Amino acid sequence: MAKKRREFICQKCGAVQAGWMGKCPDCGAWDSLMEQAILPEDPHVPGAIGAYGSLAGEGMTSERAGPSSGSGFAAGAIPISAPVAISELIDSEVPRLESGLNEFDRILGGGVVPGSAVLLGGDPGIGKSTLLLQAADRLAAAGHDVLYVTSEESVRQTQLRARRLGVRSPKLAVFSATNLDLIANQIVKSRPAIVVIDSIQMVYKPTLPSAPGTVSQLRQCGLELVYLAKATGCSVIFIGHVTKTGTIAGPRLLEHIVDTVLYFEGDRHQTYRMIRAVKNRFGSTNEIGLFRMTDGGLDEVTNPSEMFLANAFEQAPGSVITAAAEGSRVILVEVQALTTLAGFGAPKRKVSGADANRVAMIIAVLEKRAELHLADQDVFVNVVGGVKVVEPSADLAIALAIAGAYCNSVAPPRTIAIGEVGLGGELRSIGQFDARLAEAEKLGFEHAILPAATAEATKTKLTVHPCKRLEQAIECLTRKGK
Repeated sequence: MAKKRREFICQKCGAVQAGWMGKCPDCGAWDSLMEQAILPEDPHVPGAIGAYGSLAGEGMTSERAGPSSGSGFAAGAIPISAPVAISELIDSEVPRLESGLNEFDRILGGGVVPGSAVLLGGDPGIGKSTLLLQAADRLAAAGHDVLYVTSEESVRQTQLRARRLGVRSPKLAVFSATNLDLIANQIVKSRPAIVVIDSIQMVYKPTLPSAPGTVSQLRQCGLELVYLAKATGCSVIFIGHVTKTGTIAGPRLLEHIVDTVLYFEGDRHQTYRMIRAVKNRFGSTNEIGLFRMTDGGLDEVTNPSEMFLANAFEQAPGSVITAAAEGSRVILVEVQALTTLAGFGAPKRKVSGADANRVAMIIAVLEKRAELHLADQDVFVNVVGGVKVVEPSADLAIALAIAGAYCNSVAPPRTIAIGEVGLGGELRSIGQFDARLAEAEKLGFEHAILPAATAEATKTKLTVHPCKRLEQAIECLTRKGK
């Protein structure tokens, strides 16, 4: 009889070590290696998934064991098919299941792809379960069978949320389970088009000795559910918890095995929520979805620029409007800055909604090229509404907001500033400037401070103020703001 082997798995990065160490050599995390017993492989069991119904008898075969008799579904089972010419694949369209929530479908690339695996992560209480329950109801109302697996709540608890959200579709089934075998058997039995797992950290495989939520459980449960989705053609959507560092628990494991990774952004104490795709095999990773939390669930935000500019026209010193491009969408946001004389110690640099390293670079350029004495100033930068703007086109707005706060100068009304700031103080051209200016024009803006190279190529009704250097833009700001 074969002996059990033991290995140590890092609960931070998933690396496997032969012996225990205080520090993981792969990721550097301390005290993260957990011992796990490895059961010897049974040569009579072809695969790790085990018997999940009669899929093998429905035109499935096993790569290891040959044709199946229909008694089980092995891990090596694949549909019987022949190679297909790439030209036929290119000419054929990929079907998608649209949820009816346009913002959710947008970030997925047009809808859910059959057989795909999607991972949705976010802070506790931000609205992950609410969004997917609403999307599941819309998909069920469109005629698709949906299975909502709740591993953290009972069916009655899910019913309370469904009643509040108005979810009543008869094609939406709720199943409360944490055992992977029970969940997989139910998927094979009911053959739904969409399966929602809420949440993957609570699902466990009984044959593994580790606790639910550990790396070994996440790896095995995630792999088996993804493989089951590919074999049956149903789409699986996972809900993943986020750790204190802002990443999904077991991030490298889950992100590598799924097709799409979505993150909820925004403060749960605020009204607005944003979903961003960080990985998408079937669409763009630049798209975002915007929602507003209400008593009846999450409502789509169709005009985000008006939402973020509710009080933007009542500007104060240190407030500048910019146009940020997120995929095919342009959003006008307000950048605010505040400078105060520092007390004891080093000056503070606090940033919310922008890249802190890039803001530090902009402050250095303002000191060196524009001769603003910020070395003894506390500098605070905030993007209003909880939006995260990371593209370089917001550099000019951030620089002008800091300069306006330092000089106590109010930006001219109905003016936007767009451009990248170089280390030499030069303003560089940007992309998608026509779409940015069109959005500003639609919302009633009249002036635009742009890099000279961009201003020469643009055609807009806005009054364009071309600037080659940052000093010129600051002078334009202070001159027009008086």
